[in-house]
Amino acid sequence: MTKIFLQNSLFPERLKQARKKSGFSQEDLGIKAGMDEGSASGRMNYYEKGRHIPDMDMLKKLASELSVPLSYFFCENELSAELVVLFKGLDDQEKLNIIKLLRMSKK
Repeated sequence: MTKIFLQNSLFPERLKQARKKSGFSQEDLGIKAGMDEGSASGRMNYYEKGRHIPDMDMLKKLASELSVPLSYFFCENELSAELVVLFKGLDDQEKLNIIKLLRMSKK
């Protein structure tokens, strides 16, 4: 089920965007995420091309290295992606304030 969802998602593009924004080469990111040095570049290229889908453990490692929340990879549009990245950077009180504000705007 997860594999089907990822293949139809923007995951490859989100991964590439986050990697470039972080200044990593494909090889560097793969190695930092725990891949073998000899295959890191190739595996990352396959992920960014949508040819292969990483398992959940690798998704978590990639998100951690790129300093994005795991949910970033699954956002349906750019605004949602930006929102989850910004939200991740807030402390708990700031998050609560944003949630309160959003709830009030729905009334």
